[in-house]
Amino acid sequence: MTVQNRIITEDETDLRLDRWFRRHYPHITQGAVQKLCRKGQIRVDGGRVQANHRLIAGQKVRIPPMPNVEQPAPLPPPDPALLKRVESMILYQDDQLIVLNKPSGLATQGGPGITEHVDQMIEVLRPKGGDRPRLVHRLDRDTSGVLLLARTPGVAAKLASSFRTRDVEKTYWAIVVGRPNPSEGIIDQPLAKVGAGGAALIVPAQRGDEDAMSAKSSYEIIDSAGRKFSWLKLSPLTGRTHQLRVHCESLKTPILGDPRYGGKAAHPDGFINKLHLHARQLEFPHPAGGTLCVTAPLSQHMMDSFKALGFVAGATERPKRKR
Repeated sequence: MTVQNRIITEDETDLRLDRWFRRHYPHITQGAVQKLCRKGQIRVDGGRVQANHRLIAGQKVRIPPMPNVEQPAPLPPPDPALLKRVESMILYQDDQLIVLNKPSGLATQGGPGITEHVDQMIEVLRPKGGDRPRLVHRLDRDTSGVLLLARTPGVAAKLASSFRTRDVEKTYWAIVVGRPNPSEGIIDQPLAKVGAGGAALIVPAQRGDEDAMSAKSSYEIIDSAGRKFSWLKLSPLTGRTHQLRVHCESLKTPILGDPRYGGKAAHPDGFINKLHLHARQLEFPHPAGGTLCVTAPLSQHMMDSFKALGFVAGATERPKRKR
């Protein structure tokens, strides 16, 4: 066992040092990486760094002698039926990322009582000898639409950075009960979390409250069926849990079929009891340059409700990458 030096690749730019180690040396614990950094045994370009140091392409990482560890058993081949199901969700893919159209009712990640979720299913998309795709963001279980995956940790870090710096434009469509007044605007309503676990609720909060979180969303009426129902274009300007759902409720126009917010008003007769919220479009900087815009077709229950209300969604645009 000898000291090694490894050069950071372009794909690994902006990846944290501890996560880089877990990628290349999965048997090394987080605590061990932190200890090796404190002792100066792990260095970047000859200098001491902390475990959360973000790497840049071309940097040289000093690797101290590592214990030999038995290689894990090879992964079993993917289940053909599951692979076909996941592939049917793919809207766009290239060497760096994958974009899915997540169905309503499918959780993004695991949790209490969840036996199936996207993060579990995408293991079937792992290339032989390659990295497992990674979730870049999340959608509520009941929300359908555009969900972004990164093929490698480096790409995941770049895309996550775009989300943090608000360089991503998110567009949602919703059917709400009622008609907001005015017909467009910014909802600037702080939110707070009440309770814990799966039973937790997000509620409007007073500005200045200790638990209040800043939350802003834009909305615009695209069409309406009298004053009974409206088709809204929504964009979250912050990223709070259930933000759009609570903001629509705060306008006294809850999202149709919302199982958690809006009460009886969200469940008028004649409509399927499912959340009518769809992540319609995502536009973001592509890690290889330019911007990528991907649009997801509506879920079946929303298409049925659009037809019943006389709303015309039009054709779904093909993915566009602008250089």
